[in-house]
Amino acid sequence: MQLTQQQVTALRQHFPALSRQHDETPVVYFDGPAGTQVPQRVIDAIGDYLSHRNANHGGLFATSRESDAMLDEAHRAVADLLGADDADCVSFGPNMTTLTFALSRALSKTWNVGDEVIVTRLDHDANVTPWALAANDAGATVRYVEFDHDDCTLDMEDFRSKFSDKTRLVAVGCASNSTGSVNPVREICAMARDVGALSFLDAVHYAPHALIDVDDFGCDFLACSAYKFFGPHIGITWGRRDVLEKLTAYKLRPASDDLPEKWMTGTQNHECIAGVLAAVEYLADLGRDVSSDQTLDRRAAIKASYQAVGEYEQGLVTKLLAGLQAIDEVQVRGITDPSRFSERLPTVSITHKRLTATEIAGRLGDAGIFVWHGNYYALQITETLELEPEGMVRIGLVHYNTDEEVNRLLQALNAL
Repeated sequence: MQLTQQQVTALRQHFPALSRQHDETPVVYFDGPAGTQVPQRVIDAIGDYLSHRNANHGGLFATSRESDAMLDEAHRAVADLLGADDADCVSFGPNMTTLTFALSRALSKTWNVGDEVIVTRLDHDANVTPWALAANDAGATVRYVEFDHDDCTLDMEDFRSKFSDKTRLVAVGCASNSTGSVNPVREICAMARDVGALSFLDAVHYAPHALIDVDDFGCDFLACSAYKFFGPHIGITWGRRDVLEKLTAYKLRPASDDLPEKWMTGTQNHECIAGVLAAVEYLADLGRDVSSDQTLDRRAAIKASYQAVGEYEQGLVTKLLAGLQAIDEVQVRGITDPSRFSERLPTVSITHKRLTATEIAGRLGDAGIFVWHGNYYALQITETLELEPEGMVRIGLVHYNTDEEVNRLLQALNAL
């Protein structure tokens, strides 16, 4: 089951931003890893909430009750997205970074001098620095896992060597937001359990491309961001109920100790949570359409959606990588072996022998092709590869991108 070109053409009509033009030429959005575009239904959901049920939580009147009903449904929708069976274990907040800092602060109170925390040099800094700062506060030691410099995948032998009976937490991304490498999180979470440690997964970059299943992953916590999977700017965390209930949250005294309110400090961004619900429903409806089965429940529809999206995106990135490797002055940082494409997402970072990342991104931007340059907050990677301060150029494909757009990019890079 794969998206057809006809289906992609049709779904692109749902994204108003994709009609934008630059010098009378359609814009190419390859900036998805920093934030995807959104379908019209997400925009409409935010406006509808503000127009008709804009109220605070817990009121004994119509708009508050309607707002709370929407919030409850949004928790259930995200639980379906994550493969969780307990919607109360889903929390919303400003962004993944803020939510991770809050959780790290709570967890650090359970650590002692001599305890150890494992992070990796392949991760976004939001899954490194919060844990490093928390460990420092507790007198714990941070252990860094290295990665292979050739294909930018985790050094699993080094990873295994970092575990001990002192390990209290391992934090790792489901996939690199820089090079697209997919990490073996099931194995990593199992290793954490074997030594009695907790596991935290950063699924921010993974969520637009592949199915999340917290039960299958075996993790204790998982975080993602709705604006990376076609929704508004808002963060999401999930955690195991027994752990969330046992930890002490930093919250106000009148705030409830029950889940999920315990971890959702202050008044939430209700209108954007309505947008998250619409984004999840977009993914589910996409699955129903590609499977030609409108009776699928939400989780089953989401599974069908990601199966089709994954196959389509793999075709795009195969074409992109073949074209990039044909350009002598371009070096791809990450997996390039077609037999290993199941180990990567359609996110590609490159460097150029003559031109800086800033120069390339600027020239492509002038041509209406939007890509990112720098380190994308994956600072450990660019430091390790000695690519600071320029970093790399990141090309991020999602399912609304097309073969024609990949061709335009390759032509523009060849013209450099």
